[in-house]
Amino acid sequence: MVAEYRPDSPYYTTQIVNNKDFLDIMDYRNIPAELDDVLYELDKLYEYRPDLLAGDLYQNTNLWWVFAVRNPNVFEDPVFDFRQGVKFYIPKQANIERALGL
Repeated sequence: MVAEYRPDSPYYTTQIVNNKDFLDIMDYRNIPAELDDVLYELDKLYEYRPDLLAGDLYQNTNLWWVFAVRNPNVFEDPVFDFRQGVKFYIPKQANIERALGL
């Protein structure tokens, strides 16, 4: 059974086991690298707050996790590694919508 999460959730494709008691092992969703991704240096305003950056860029704070999935070599921890001065690629909204089927 597929979890009953929103399509913009990182858990959308992760299975539920044991009669809806537990999520199975995380099924990471893919945000592929695209040529038009933008290299960005994180501003102090967004330090430790990927949700705020996602809200400002995509008008959807639920997409906070896409930065870590798109930049796995930069963000081991998607919140505490989100520090001022870190450089990473930001996918464009159209690319995210296509990758996630939104």
